[in-house]
Amino acid sequence: MKDKNLVKRTCMTLFGVIICAISVGIFKIAALGVDPFQSFMAGLDLVVPISFGTLYVITNAVLLTFALIFDRHYIGIATFINLFLLGYITQFTYEFLQTVIVNPSIPVRVACLVVGVVIICFGSAFYMTSDLGVSTYDAIALIICNTWKKGKFQYVRIITDLVCVILGVVLFLISGGKAAAIPTIAGVGTIITAFFMGPLIEFFNVHVARPILTGNTSKK
Repeated sequence: MKDKNLVKRTCMTLFGVIICAISVGIFKIAALGVDPFQSFMAGLDLVVPISFGTLYVITNAVLLTFALIFDRHYIGIATFINLFLLGYITQFTYEFLQTVIVNPSIPVRVACLVVGVVIICFGSAFYMTSDLGVSTYDAIALIICNTWKKGKFQYVRIITDLVCVILGVVLFLISGGKAAAIPTIAGVGTIITAFFMGPLIEFFNVHVARPILTGNTSKK
């Protein structure tokens, strides 16, 4: 029974990571801002001349080393699925959508943003409910507040998110990006993902992810 449950949780993790990766590709098409860590990755991607998927793996491998040194408790199957798959799936999704959605108008970009938010919340619900580890970026704030006892998680997370956004913007400008284009990597989408995703994730947790995990999918 435990093995069967582990298989189900692993499948939920894999599904959740894939959905989240697809959503990041949609966010990039919307060009109205991505989540804080992806803001940093977007800026880094403009500076480092390698594919986004490979860059994502290298960056998260560095963060993984940090977690392994200070508290490997947060590392699990989900951590490695996220590390090796998310970047490449995001890259594929973005490149594919660029061939389908060419020069999107503002209404189309807004629609993509809305779809991206819903999808990332849906995927996150599966990823979180499976409880098989966290991403290397999530582990940083958890280690700072739980292992090092340096503050409450919500405040530490806000700080790490702000650092990511600032670094992403700086790298974006260093790469030659114009100040007027900053909202494409750090904009309304960044604000939404940083502060307003919780209720929607919890909705999908309660009504979809947890019932699937427990096998209780019947309607009351």
